[in-house]
Amino acid sequence: MFSFFEKYRKIIITGAILLLAVLALVTNGKKLNATVVESAIGFVVTPFQDLTTGIGSWVENTLSSNREKQDLLDENEKLREELAALQSDNQRLSLYETENEKLSSLLKIAQKYPQYASFGTSIIAKNAGSWYDVFTIDKGTSDGVEANMVLVAPEGLVGKVLESGATYAKGQSILDSRSSVPAMSLRTEDLGVVKGEYSLMSDGLCKMEYIDAEAEIMVGDEIVTSHLSDIYPPGLTIGKVKEVQTDTNGLTKYAIIEPAVDLKHLDSLLVLDKDSTVQTITPEETTSAEDEAAEETAVTTEEDENS
Repeated sequence: MFSFFEKYRKIIITGAILLLAVLALVTNGKKLNATVVESAIGFVVTPFQDLTTGIGSWVENTLSSNREKQDLLDENEKLREELAALQSDNQRLSLYETENEKLSSLLKIAQKYPQYASFGTSIIAKNAGSWYDVFTIDKGTSDGVEANMVLVAPEGLVGKVLESGATYAKGQSILDSRSSVPAMSLRTEDLGVVKGEYSLMSDGLCKMEYIDAEAEIMVGDEIVTSHLSDIYPPGLTIGKVKEVQTDTNGLTKYAIIEPAVDLKHLDSLLVLDKDSTVQTITPEETTSAEDEAAEETAVTTEEDENS
């Protein structure tokens, strides 16, 4: 029915107007009372006028309502698109912020060891399993990466480079059963060696062995790399002591270590090259160099004046 009135809307409205005009002419006059014929016509026409007026109003209201509904649908779709764009921008900014925080943290580590050459890298693959015991990074010999270079994350030591190809390298974390890192308690300076152990790797833990039986190491102590390594710089955070036990021989202790780095979720790392040192200038050396330069300038000026 709606489509019929929509199709013949103009015709219906025009007919209604003409009919009303005719009725106005017929009923127009000085007589106060309608004739029988006029009354009969009014009796027949009036309901039709009411019907056509009601239909016209209904058609107009329906069309107006449909237009408003379509406008609302269009506006809703536009708002949805804008919301999706804002959410996408927010996620992108969040990723940028997270990446910036990681890079800033890695930069702080690099600044802690300014004497060593360092550069960032990303993990592109890993061995099967939940933990990062052996993995692949996106830097190789063409970037200066070689075996035994140290891998660190913002929280501390990850491991070292096992082998290097032209454009990639294999990394080994401290969880790997082949890993062995000279270590010590930061609080007591008791020495030991942190090793990966297959039975502990499933829990993300490693083991510190060869601790002296008289050592005062205890649960909660921070474990760092010691000065007894040819590979690892001293002072890198390894983790904290979770448990301390005495070996069966009674001569040594061992400790279960919880790594400081989340070795279940790794992404960006810093490569430290302990064999490639960077010359650093201390503030005292800078001041001395400035004094020497000032003296040379003064002597040159005096010679020019004498000449």
